[in-house]
Amino acid sequence: MARIQASFVCQACGAASGKWAGRCEACGGWNTIAEERAAPPLGMTARRATRGRVIALEDLKTEEDAPPRRATGIAEFDRVCGGGVVPGSALLVGGDPGVGKSTLILQALAAYANSGGSAVYISGEEAMGQVRLRAARMGLAEAPVDMGAATCVEDILATLAAGPPPGLVAIDSIQTIWTSALDAAPGTIAQVRTASFDLVRYAKTSGAAIVLVGHVTKDGQIAGPKAVEHLVDAVLYFEGERGHHFRVLRAVKNRFGATDEIGVFDMTGAGLVEVANPSALFLGDRNSIAPGAAVFAGLEGTRPLLVEVQALVAQTSYGTPRRAVVGWDGGRLAMILAVLDARAGLGAGGHDVYLNVAGGLEIGEPAADLAAAAALVSSLSGRALPRDTVFFGEISLSGDIRPAPQPELRLREAAKLGFATAVVPPGIKAGSSGLVLREVHNVDDLANLAGSPNRQARKAAP
Repeated sequence: MARIQASFVCQACGAASGKWAGRCEACGGWNTIAEERAAPPLGMTARRATRGRVIALEDLKTEEDAPPRRATGIAEFDRVCGGGVVPGSALLVGGDPGVGKSTLILQALAAYANSGGSAVYISGEEAMGQVRLRAARMGLAEAPVDMGAATCVEDILATLAAGPPPGLVAIDSIQTIWTSALDAAPGTIAQVRTASFDLVRYAKTSGAAIVLVGHVTKDGQIAGPKAVEHLVDAVLYFEGERGHHFRVLRAVKNRFGATDEIGVFDMTGAGLVEVANPSALFLGDRNSIAPGAAVFAGLEGTRPLLVEVQALVAQTSYGTPRRAVVGWDGGRLAMILAVLDARAGLGAGGHDVYLNVAGGLEIGEPAADLAAAAALVSSLSGRALPRDTVFFGEISLSGDIRPAPQPELRLREAAKLGFATAVVPPGIKAGSSGLVLREVHNVDDLANLAGSPNRQARKAAP
């Protein structure tokens, strides 16, 4: 009889250790280590290594056709996937509970099935009656989607192998799937790893595309990322704030497409609706003329996106000024404030500073520095910025404004939405956009443009 080996595995990060501990040394999580037992395959220690076979080697110049795509019919979903789902690939879709992952996947399967494809939906969390109620509410009850409720991976694979391979298979969710080959409880790292590997192997051998739905932990990470993310071909995050009706599908890994594409959806009572012009959604009406608001011309993948950056600089009521940031990096805000104080004499270091990206969108592009700085200067001076002006550019520690990639796309998107002026780094051409460009070389020029009170006081001094 094979000897049973015991190991202690962190259920948050997948790190293994030889003994139990209250705190994981890898991720710092408390009470996340659990004992897992697994028996090695029979005869593994007695079997001798066989001689390998020779594989064919090719040069880098070998040309192959682009992988075929299976378009689901949901344009925003297909955009993030790189133009459609690749046959034989595995996708992992993660998001917060209640954000709409199951709704998105069910709509994608229904659209693919209505276009003539074969789609299978396996539910491990909900009963089949609950899934039918959701489909009826979204008007998808007539879609020819095969549906089943199962949690054992052997049962799922046997069901899929009983007929022709489907074009698209969704597993909702991977944390509920377990295999009888392990004694560990469902949802543990060992079960998630083994079940995911079996499903990915089925996708590679059969040509069916597998979509795995994964839950997100308190830290915003997909549960078991070390065990799942390296197995799949694409990792997509479905993001959204509970107070906002829009949802963003973002690719963080994609072996068959770009990793910085996003898809924007609007959550309604009848399901998710694609947003063809997300810039108009994030900008809103913008009827207010209060100071502290600047429009940033951003870029998410190949899609230009305009979003409003709002800032409020107020007198502090405590000994230590407060910094609050929503939708941007807090460290980046501290750096911009330091550069404005040191290079432009703004004097905002002793004030409370609040920065918000309108609509709840998360921005990670360095080109948003100029828009954030303009909003900060505008709020401190009490002078509103022109509503028909957009900003983009990166601010260096020396105070210089550096260019941003692909300015033509940003300017064309701004012109399409009715903007007339763009404050940009030096050396950028307006091209066919027709916008009036105002170049700023450093934060000193930006302070003069936005009306810094300290700058105006120094000019008026004799």
